Amino acid sequence: MTSIIFMGTPDFSVPVLEGLLDHGYEIKAVVTQPDKKVGRKQKITKTPAKVAAEKHNLKVLQPVKLSGSPEMEELINMHADLIVTAAYGQFLPTKFLNSVKIAAVNVHGSLLPKYRGGAPIQYSLLNGDKKTGVTIMEMVKKMDAGDMYAQKAIEIQPDDTSGSLFEKLSYVGRDLLLETLPKIIDGTVKKVAQDPDQVVFSPNISKEQEKITLEMTAAQANNLVRALNPDPGAYMMVDGKRLKVWKAQVSDETTDLAPGTVVANKGRFAISFANGTVLELLELQPSGKKRMEVKNFLNGQGSKFTTGEKIVDEE
Repeated sequence: MTSIIFMGTPDFSVPVLEGLLDHGYEIKAVVTQPDKKVGRKQKITKTPAKVAAEKHNLKVLQPVKLSGSPEMEELINMHADLIVTAAYGQFLPTKFLNSVKIAAVNVHGSLLPKYRGGAPIQYSLLNGDKKTGVTIMEMVKKMDAGDMYAQKAIEIQPDDTSGSLFEKLSYVGRDLLLETLPKIIDGTVKKVAQDPDQVVFSPNISKEQEKITLEMTAAQANNLVRALNPDPGAYMMVDGKRLKVWKAQVSDETTDLAPGTVVANKGRFAISFANGTVLELLELQPSGKKRMEVKNFLNGQGSKFTTGEKIVDEE
């Protein structure tokens, strides 16, 4: 039986782990990020990968930093055949990568060499891409730079968010990994080097990137909303307070109104953006409130705004 050290953290990793178990691979350990405090009540929460591992009574390790940790030495001494990672969230030291008998394999949520880094799915939406996908790749010391074993693309739908793409790609990644692993194990797989001239990076989303600005077109603002749903959410500043936008759609209409102005406030809520474009807001979350459909917003706080009124703050 082929033995694997599995490394993953979010929901994306769970179908991959479950698929390996269903196909008879021996999981020597599941390595995941430490439990963290979540929500207003700061409740200590296990990672989805840990929850799945415990369901199957698998050994779980959660080093704050893998490099130089006692956990890494323990993993090296397991002498596993493979390392498989799926959105683990830490660099893996070369010493550890070289400790397995066959290969260290990563399930990466993009069509490499496009979008190396920690937020490939978000950037595919931010940039308005028409397709994304999964790459099964060999892990090396340099981030997401290893040779590629296999790729599969999917179309990005107009209503896709990071949440929906993460879910879709987790199953695409599971199936592609299970199809590719036997060829990696028996040595028949054909590796393809990444073209360095085509490399695009996708670093983790910064706090500054969460803000919808008036320099954006409606399409760019909508792409940001989709990219940051379900976490952490995009927002605009209205009357000095954050107004989170969870769902929107680009209107076919155009306007001469300055960016940040109410275009419509009866039955729908539409705001002007750069180049005369218009964005309809469909699901909102005022500061200190719960998420709500726009009709509920318009019946409450939104009722004070009038058509032609500029409400979005410049800074």
